[in-house]
Amino acid sequence: MKNSSDKIRVNNHSIKGKKIGLVKSQWNIEITEKLYNGCYQTLESHGAKKKDIYTLEVPGSFELIFGAKKILNKAELDAVIVIGSIIKGETPHFDFISNAVCHGIKDLNILFDIPFILCVLTDLNHQQAYDRSGGKMGNKGVDCAIATIELIKNIS
Repeated sequence: MKNSSDKIRVNNHSIKGKKIGLVKSQWNIEITEKLYNGCYQTLESHGAKKKDIYTLEVPGSFELIFGAKKILNKAELDAVIVIGSIIKGETPHFDFISNAVCHGIKDLNILFDIPFILCVLTDLNHQQAYDRSGGKMGNKGVDCAIATIELIKNIS
């Protein structure tokens, strides 16, 4: 279900001149690319310019933490969105990676004075990931961009 009320809530807010970092995992690229596109297009539709959106790709979701910290070296960013997709398999690897990424992003939010937005899907199967990255459940990339816009609006 798409949440159009969030779009209305930030509809009049421009983030023109704000610098946003997008760190995208290459693992499950068919999912992360859709999330990335949803983030990017939403940021642009709210005034972000191409020159103010910095992108860094990392191999997997675990590397998102390091990538999010490193993208800060590219510019004085106003926010960073980390984009990944972790799909449960037959081993506990899913639990370890999901927990580590969530705790790592939480730590970055504590250490730095900008928001780090968690746009990492943790799904039980590929269908859930497809549904949440532009399918029948909307695009969580759009939702995370909206959360970023709201945070920037409220802390600027």
